[in-house]
Amino acid sequence: QVQLVESGGGSVQAGGSLRLSCAASGYTYSNYCMGWVRQAPGKEREGVALIHSNGLTIYKDSVKGRFTISRDNAKNTLYLRMISLKPEDTATYYCAAGAGFCSWDGLRYWGQGTQVTISS
Repeated sequence: QVQLVESGGGSVQAGGSLRLSCAASGYTYSNYCMGWVRQAPGKEREGVALIHSNGLTIYKDSVKGRFTISRDNAKNTLYLRMISLKPEDTATYYCAAGAGFCSWDGLRYWGQGTQVTISS
């Protein structure tokens, strides 16, 4: 079955950086749409970054220029490089995967999440 395991979260000060990783297994990783979604306390889950199987990327407006999503198909691993972090980036970050058309709604498989906390 599909398994997604995130790592790399932590607590940093505003302006700092983090890199999240997501190890995928149980499916043909290179064929799947992959994404990072976050959820802050008391807020709805929101899409952060999406990457198609062909490498095309899509970002939430508020993270453009600060976050970079990438994938290593040889290692079945998804990454999210985050720089210039802001307190409003504080959330639990989830790795997600989906087959078929690549979209936020198409993400069907989820990891357990990793916490990112940004202090001012």
